[in-house]
Amino acid sequence: MGQTKEARFQVYVGTYGKYNAGSIAGKWLDLEEYNNKYDFLTACRELHKGEHDPEFMFQDWEGIPDKYISESHIDDEFWTEYLPAVNEHGEELVAAAVACDVQIEDIGEAYAGQHNSDEDFTENLLEETGDLPKDLPGYIHIDWTWTAREIMMDYAEDNGYYFRQL
Repeated sequence: MGQTKEARFQVYVGTYGKYNAGSIAGKWLDLEEYNNKYDFLTACRELHKGEHDPEFMFQDWEGIPDKYISESHIDDEFWTEYLPAVNEHGEELVAAAVACDVQIEDIGEAYAGQHNSDEDFTENLLEETGDLPKDLPGYIHIDWTWTAREIMMDYAEDNGYYFRQL
C-alpha cells in the first residue's frame, strides 16, 4: 500500500452565508494541491457551488503563518513567495524566518545556523569568524550569557534558528 503525503498547509473553507445560518459546513483543502490562488479559489467555488456568490470563510488553518491568512483572505505572497521558499529552504526554516521578520528573499543571506541556545550560537559565531582564538588560555573566562546578550542585538532567533538582522 502506498504512503500518503501529509498535508502541510490546509484551510477549512466554509462560507459566511452558511455560518450566519448556523452551519459551519465546509471542507479542509490542502493548499499544495493548487498551483496558485486562482486555482484554490476555483476549488472553493466548486465546493460551495450550491450558494449564489458565496463569501468564503477560512474558519481554521494549519501550517500557514498568520501573516498570510485571515478569516476572509489569503495573501498573494503566500503563493508567490512563501510556498516557493518552503520548497527551496524547508518549512521549519522559512517559518522561523517569518517569525523573526526576515524577508523571504533574504533568508539565504540572513540565516546564521541552528543552535541550542544563544550562548552556543554566540560561541560558534565567534569561533567561525576568528574572533575567538582556538587556543584560549584556561585562565581566561568568558561570560557567554553577557556576550550572547550583546551579540543577539544584531540577530533574531525562533525555535533554534538564528538570523542576522539585515
